[in-house]
Parts: sequence; C-alpha cells; structure tokens
Amino acid sequence: MTDSLLGKQTENPRSYAPEILRPVPRIDNRNLLDISAELPFAGVDIWHAYELSWLNSEGLPQAVMGRFIFKCESPNLIESKSLKLYLNSLNQEKYSDQHEVLQIIARDLSACAGSEVTVELFSLQEEAMLAGKENGYCLDQEKISAGDYQPDKTLLESDSSSVVEESLYSNLFRSNCPITGQPDWATITVGYRGAKISRASLLAYLVSYRMYNGYHEDCVEKIFMDISTRCKPEALTVQANFLRRGGLDINPVRSSLPVQTDQFRRFIRQ
Repeated sequence: MTDSLLGKQTENPRSYAPEILRPVPRIDNRNLLDISAELPFAGVDIWHAYELSWLNSEGLPQAVMGRFIFKCESPNLIESKSLKLYLNSLNQEKYSDQHEVLQIIARDLSACAGSEVTVELFSLQEEAMLAGKENGYCLDQEKISAGDYQPDKTLLESDSSSVVEESLYSNLFRSNCPITGQPDWATITVGYRGAKISRASLLAYLVSYRMYNGYHEDCVEKIFMDISTRCKPEALTVQANFLRRGGLDINPVRSSLPVQTDQFRRFIRQ
C-alpha cells in the first residue's frame, strides 16, 4: 500500500482526475481468511456519497447523493480517500445533465474495481435515500464482560438443540483503518437460520473487534467466516452499516443467499 493516499496530506484536484482512484486487491485479505477464488458467499459493498457536486452547462452547481454498488466478486476494492478526491475532481466540471455524470462515474469506478459497478444518483428530496431503522433484536442490552479487544471466534457459542430464524444487531461495533488507525464505527446485523446463537456470545465477539485493524469489507468477511465455522448456520447474512467518513459510508453485505439491493436503506447514524 505504498501508493495509498490514506494518512497523507493531499490537495484536492482542480479538474477531472480519474487517475487518482486507487485499487486495493481483495485477494490480500482473503488469503488471510483462507477464502479461495470460489467464494463461500454472495454479496455486495454499497457505498453512499454525500458530497457529490458538479456544474451544469450554465455553471450552476448541482448537488445529489450517490449510491455505488460493488460486487464482492470484483478483484479490487477502491481506497476510500482516493474515491473522495475523485468525486471532488468533478466539482468544477461542466456536464450537460445528471445522466452524463452517472455514466462517467460508472465507467471510472468499474475500471478501477475490475468489474461493473452500479451507480445511482438521487436528488436530496428523494425518499429512496431516507434513513431506515434496524430490524430485529438489539444485542446491546445483553450483559457481558469485555477486555480483550482483538477478534476471538472462540467467544461464539450456539445450541444445536434449538433451531431458530432471527435477525440480531449491535450498534457497538468499532474497528480501525489499517492504514491510518482511525476508528470506524458501524451497526452490524446478523441474520441467520439454524442452531440458536448465544446473544451474549455474539455481542462479546463483535465487541472484540474494537482494536482490530481491517478494511470494512475485510471485517464483514471475517465475521461471516467465523460465524459459519463456529455456529454452522443453515443460512447466514452479515451486513455492516459503517458511519460516514470524508462524505462516504461503506456497507458490505455477505450472505449464503442471493443478495437483494433494491430495499437497502442507510441507518440514522449514517
């Protein structure tokens, strides 16, 4: 990551600069998790952009919110700071209409990710970008003791005598950027069918990430793999809604089931 822009003082580009986008190969972190080229999950990474602006043909600034959907099969992530700077490079460019901007962003992000990226742009009044509410049972009221803040999958416990289907979530998740060490906050939602997972053990496991250094996508894939191997659910979906930094939030989803994105909503803290 010697080419990384994270943690470095960087000037905003004054004109359109697709070359500023930086790919991060997914394979590096997946090798650490023993994930092969044949992925054991389906999934997407859903990014929201809150600082997206350009000029129309008369020079009047336009402002929208953006949603970028990356396939988990794509060979690369995109470094978040480079994406922020790329979007800033559009600020003083003139475009005929919103569709032209959408096509340009989709082309550039797809080239960097190595796979097609879906781009959606929303006016600030559109209902599609309104915040939704968490679904399921909140783990944060469980009584636990915590002290070792590195991921420990042995904390996870399940009871094979009780089979359930439920959705559990926690707002207490924190990990850290592997480059800058800055904290990343998230709501983690675990939906599963199978042997009942101890709620206290799941909360203790999620809290154990508090000093872990990992990209958002890496954290979700590690959580998915650890729950899969320890609890062996029949079906499992792990979703993280990370809070925004630099005008961007990132929301990875990994699932043993096909992933639907049309009903996705960001949460109130985002």
